Amino acid sequence: MIQRIQNSKWVFVLISVFLAVIFWMYVRNDLDPPGSRTIYNVPVTLTGETILESQGLTITAVSDTAVDLKITAPISILNKLSNRNLSVTVNVSQCTEGEQILQYDVNWPRDVSTAEITKESQEPAAITVMVARLYSKTFEIQPVLKASIAPGYQAGQITISPETVTISGSEEAVSRVAKVEAVLEGEELNTRFSGNVPLVLLDAEGNELTDLEINMDTDTTYVTMPVYVVKEVKLTVDYTPGGGATGEDVTSAIIFPDSITIAGSEEDVSKVEEISLGSIDLSKVVGTNSFTLPIELDSSLENVSGITEAVVTVTISGLSTRRLVVLRKTKMPALLIETGFINSDEDNQLYDEKQEEIAQAIAGAILGTLDQQQGEEPLYYRVQTGIFRKRENAQIRVSGYQHFTVFRRYFKIIF
Repeated sequence: MIQRIQNSKWVFVLISVFLAVIFWMYVRNDLDPPGSRTIYNVPVTLTGETILESQGLTITAVSDTAVDLKITAPISILNKLSNRNLSVTVNVSQCTEGEQILQYDVNWPRDVSTAEITKESQEPAAITVMVARLYSKTFEIQPVLKASIAPGYQAGQITISPETVTISGSEEAVSRVAKVEAVLEGEELNTRFSGNVPLVLLDAEGNELTDLEINMDTDTTYVTMPVYVVKEVKLTVDYTPGGGATGEDVTSAIIFPDSITIAGSEEDVSKVEEISLGSIDLSKVVGTNSFTLPIELDSSLENVSGITEAVVTVTISGLSTRRLVVLRKTKMPALLIETGFINSDEDNQLYDEKQEEIAQAIAGAILGTLDQQQGEEPLYYRVQTGIFRKRENAQIRVSGYQHFTVFRRYFKIIF
């Protein structure tokens, strides 16, 4: 019989369970006795505010933000409870306008058995809330730079998103807000800033408001601010030869201003050593002349100085001039035609290649001006084509063409 009992495993299972129950009762009654403790400053949370706002109402004041709870429970459970894992909830969804006295529910941690917990008392016994009509107003967010910029750098234009914030609450609370700022702070900034910046509410006197019972559709805005390298760059000018003058004949060239300050990325600014204002045609310079030229920058750079034009005063000396009588004493309609200003081999080659076209253009213009009449007999006009001091030079010029030569101080060739 004893041997059969020893061979039966169920007997040992029953004995183990019995001993476990006995041990648990011992621990429960002797090692984990019930106790009582007051837990202070348990936070109060509100629920149902969204429903309340949908009815055009809002909470403007709450009597208490924390409560004290006296609790009885086994020591092992009491040791797990604190104001860090406990809270109480007040449901405001059914409130109406005015003062409301509401009961609250305790939120217990999930890892404790609420069946073994008894709430002996609570202080205060209820929470009082004030309910008012909901008032909303939209404010523009004003970015404010309070950060310092590193030497040799300059802050660019600040952009924010979103640019507005809507504040809701009682009319009394919302009306205290005069403006909303996004304050960018930092030290010695030398790189582009981007990130969320908290919003600051200010009253009409510029004091920060921190105790308002209000709601905001956002409490931050995304701020972007480029930071550029700053550099002073000199202005220069080039010259186009003309009127017998070249750059070597320029004895003085004064540029005002002689430099501007630019800003841009470190890579873009490092490529700029000077800014050219363009070229001045020296054929337009007689003695001393001034020219106003635009200051043009690449789109990647910013003109920090804000100066968009420079005045260049150029002086040329060493050239001689004389007055020539060309058309003044003519006794018929006359026109001086300048078919080119030749001061280079390229201009000379172009003139040689286009002689026939130039001649045809002049002839066509003359005929068009005279409004030639068609008739049975050709209509001819006398055209002076040259004037020479020596007859032999005149004969060489018109050899092979029908002409006659007139001498009156000079030899004139008439076709």
